[in-house]
Amino acid sequence: MRLLLYNIRYATGHKKGFHLPLPYAGFFKKTGANLERIIHFIRLIDPDIIGLVEVDSGSYRSSNACQAAQIAKDLGYHFVVETKYSDSSFIHRVPIIRQQSNALLSRNEIIDTSFHYFSQGVKRLIIKAELEQVVIFVVHLSLKYRHRQNQLGQLYSLIHATDKEVIVAGDFNTFWGDKELKLFLAATGLENANVVNAPSHPSHAPHRQIDFVLHSHGIRIDSFFIPDIQLSDHAPLVCDFSCLTSPLAVADDDRNIQLVQQLH
Repeated sequence: MRLLLYNIRYATGHKKGFHLPLPYAGFFKKTGANLERIIHFIRLIDPDIIGLVEVDSGSYRSSNACQAAQIAKDLGYHFVVETKYSDSSFIHRVPIIRQQSNALLSRNEIIDTSFHYFSQGVKRLIIKAELEQVVIFVVHLSLKYRHRQNQLGQLYSLIHATDKEVIVAGDFNTFWGDKELKLFLAATGLENANVVNAPSHPSHAPHRQIDFVLHSHGIRIDSFFIPDIQLSDHAPLVCDFSCLTSPLAVADDDRNIQLVQQLH
């Protein structure tokens, strides 16, 4: 199966024109054209599962439409989407920002979904989605180190209570490097699919590894790569994986070769 993790920055774009006429002006511009580019890119990648961080679920930027719903409709996926802020949060009542969400899309049926919220941090949402063979967690951790460590502890409890194989995908904001995750990985037994610690941020000159796909031992990583694409300030992560209990656990190298040819 192929997993795409992408922080799309609400499809507001990156670099060229983003800071014109004022710094961060692009954050408030209409997103339709860039979302179409992102949809085209996703179609080329052809993932089975998509974890999307920073999705606009209906502000004026997206013409009051949910970006996750549009992607799902155009490409034929099931989807779940939810705001990153708890109902009790003040930010949940702020225009534009209250529509800032995360999402998970799947080509196959999503058997069950639940939303959990960290007790600390501004961005608190945890999406837990159960598929046939695996449970996917989509997260966007806090900008504050202390809050991130608390969030990882709560995430550990959810993972520990999960019976199926697990993938945790998201923007971890690990500005102190992957060493922030050592205790979490040791406690959960999860492994980093990005074994060479390749950076994904910022997309025009990556030097930070803050986006992660973590997986349990019963999942084999068949390939992992980070496409050179700059539709957001984050580069996307693409991970082909197999559940070792599945009789269909076969890698498809030709798929990656064709994809590289199309992107270049």
